[in-house]
Amino acid sequence: MLGGEGGWSVSFAGCGFLGVYHIGVATCLQERAPHLIRGARQIYGASAGALTGAVLLGGGSLVEACADVMGLAKEARKRNLGPLHPSFNVMKIIRDGLYKHLPENTHELIAGKLCISLTRVSDGKNVLVSNFKSKEEVVQALLCSSFVPIYCGLIPPSFRGVRYVDGGISDNLPQYDSKDTITISPFSGECDICPKGNSANFHEFNLKNTSIQFSLGNLYRLTQALFPPEPKVLGEICEQGYSDALRFLKENGMSLLCNFKFVAWVVSKLLITILKRSVHFCKLQKTLATVALEACKEKLGLYAQLSKFLPMRLMSYMMLPYTLPVESAYFVALRLVDWFPDIPDDMRWMQEQLCQIMGAVYSKARKRLLSFPRYICAFICVLIHWLARNGYNASDVLITLRKLRVFSEPLHFPPSPFMYEALHTSFFRASHGAVLFLQLNLY
Repeated sequence: MLGGEGGWSVSFAGCGFLGVYHIGVATCLQERAPHLIRGARQIYGASAGALTGAVLLGGGSLVEACADVMGLAKEARKRNLGPLHPSFNVMKIIRDGLYKHLPENTHELIAGKLCISLTRVSDGKNVLVSNFKSKEEVVQALLCSSFVPIYCGLIPPSFRGVRYVDGGISDNLPQYDSKDTITISPFSGECDICPKGNSANFHEFNLKNTSIQFSLGNLYRLTQALFPPEPKVLGEICEQGYSDALRFLKENGMSLLCNFKFVAWVVSKLLITILKRSVHFCKLQKTLATVALEACKEKLGLYAQLSKFLPMRLMSYMMLPYTLPVESAYFVALRLVDWFPDIPDDMRWMQEQLCQIMGAVYSKARKRLLSFPRYICAFICVLIHWLARNGYNASDVLITLRKLRVFSEPLHFPPSPFMYEALHTSFFRASHGAVLFLQLNLY
């Protein structure tokens, strides 16, 4: 796999909240096979995979990234509607986290190495960007790659003046077909590093270059990608990423560090706490395990304790029709305040999109109305005769039709005017529609 002349690459699949799996994999690669990261020609990523690659190459901390994902999941789970609640602004949280944890020279550290998968809104094509001029461009590209339409908002972010959305929509696992690319995905399938699926199940499908096996486990993981599970489950997913990466390194003889005494020491120190909370981090490094355990801790406040009881939860859901409109109005107002600096650019883009849509509708309608069948000449004759009866000048009608480029080829009109009356009834409805169209162009 890694014997190609051009070197090897690493590709992280887009996976939403399952990005903690990538953090576990990246931690294992950093500890057990750092040469795979240092010597990689390029690291590809879409959505959460791009965020992991940026932290891995940009000098960020994987431990802090894990803590951010855990905190993001807890914030989403606090609300009755989860991440769909109006008060949950996932893009703002991601933006603040990137500005906080990535160093100022991130664009220099990842230049030419990190390839971020984007989907261009105008044509739906996939775009890979790898060169950046500033930290702001890196953050903006990562936000574009993570923007899921409707789920994250209505107006997509822009990168260098062009609107982009989630890269997973067009290519969720860049360079999947390359033999020199180590592919990583939290869904069981044909990727190099992924959870082991049922060996007896040969049914799978390819979702934008991501091989996903048909199984209940993968179906559950797909729902977890957008609707986060409990922090304990996310910790187990992180641990599984570490374990799957370690298994891959051992099977291919790439691991430089197989010090199981160190692992046993970490496990012995954390075993009591782990068993109490039913979280199994037997192969995670100590810092990641600590972050996961901290995320599992529940708040000890009175309201937090009361909200765990079923009557309180039922009451909150029953009050939702009354509280949701008030909360929505409040948080929409806050978003409008945040949106105010970007309103001119966004409104201009919306106007352009509306004009394009109207133009496409008009062109299709015009083609439908003006796509002439075999007897178009007879139809024109009937139309002119009908217009003449209603006081229109036939020559003006013909001039208008020629200006509109209705006649793509010479027309041969029927020699006898008596055909007008014979064809009048059959073409009356079509003529009436055409009259309305001509009225708009004659006057």
